[in-house]
Amino acid sequence: QVQLVESGGGLVQPGGSLRLSCAASGSIFSINAMSWYRQAPGKQRELVAAITSGGTTNYADSVKGRFAISIDNAKNTVYLQMNSLKPEDTAVYYCNAWGVMATMTSDFNSWGQGTQVTVSS
Repeated sequence: QVQLVESGGGLVQPGGSLRLSCAASGSIFSINAMSWYRQAPGKQRELVAAITSGGTTNYADSVKGRFAISIDNAKNTVYLQMNSLKPEDTAVYYCNAWGVMATMTSDFNSWGQGTQVTVSS
């Protein structure tokens, strides 16, 4: 099994910054990609940013130029640097990872428990 543990959420004023971290652990052979999603109250979960193990990134239009995703393959950890935060960025942020199990006989697609980000004055 693969577990994801997120950290770094909290309360920040508009225009401020936060850095989220997500560490994957367990029976991992390799990780293909890691992503951050978010879900605001009453809304569907949406992709915020994604990164492959090779460093290819993808961002939602709403966060381009403000958020930066990075990955440390040696630590199986993904980061999300969030700058110029806006009230509409308020949501629970979830980490996702998919890859190959250590047995090399199956893939995994795992989610973290979520971390709250609140942008408010």
